[in-house]
Amino acid sequence: MAIEPPSDFHEVRFPLDVALRGSGGPSRLTEIVTLASGREHRNSRWADSRRRYDAGFGIRTLDALHAVLSFFEERRGRLYGFRYRDRVDARSGPPSGPIAATDQVLGLGDGTTRVFQLAKTYGTGPMPYRRIIAKPVAESVRVAVDGVAVAPAQVVCDGTTGRLTFAADAVPGAGLRVTAGFTFDVPVRFDTDDLTIDLSAFSAGEIPKVPLIEIVP
Repeated sequence: MAIEPPSDFHEVRFPLDVALRGSGGPSRLTEIVTLASGREHRNSRWADSRRRYDAGFGIRTLDALHAVLSFFEERRGRLYGFRYRDRVDARSGPPSGPIAATDQVLGLGDGTTRVFQLAKTYGTGPMPYRRIIAKPVAESVRVAVDGVAVAPAQVVCDGTTGRLTFAADAVPGAGLRVTAGFTFDVPVRFDTDDLTIDLSAFSAGEIPKVPLIEIVP
């Protein structure tokens, strides 16, 4: 019997105690051309932002260092992706307060569409940014249609894709707003194939570098 090759993404989370002390955030690529007049022409090369992290800031003990080393080896360096918890941005709303089923607007029902993609919108001005959420914590997802909570039996969340599927008898009606609240992880991979560990430097307080980069869905 042929053995199926493993997916290039492992549905496991980077050591949480280390991740919660890490550093990083969104990155964008903007091309700036200065014209002869001195004015600038700016162009965004990426449609979506891409998050970069350094998990090394969260490594405080040899046990934590060993856990990261083990995790790195199992992921084969940059080969396999995994989940990472961003302490600053891991919820459909602000870090404080409860998750509400009305936190994020996913779309409008049309009486036929059963599948909706989880997403998070940043900003309320003329150019808000909509980010696809592909790695939610499925059991945290709360859904509402037109402000009315949907029973868990009527909608299923795929925790590996972020897609919501409504039951055939619970399809959102035309013009009804579909919303959701949730917690989520960031799909990332190691951004290096070399994990350099200097124990003498570590003992002296030097922080090892453990670069991670987001895998854009």
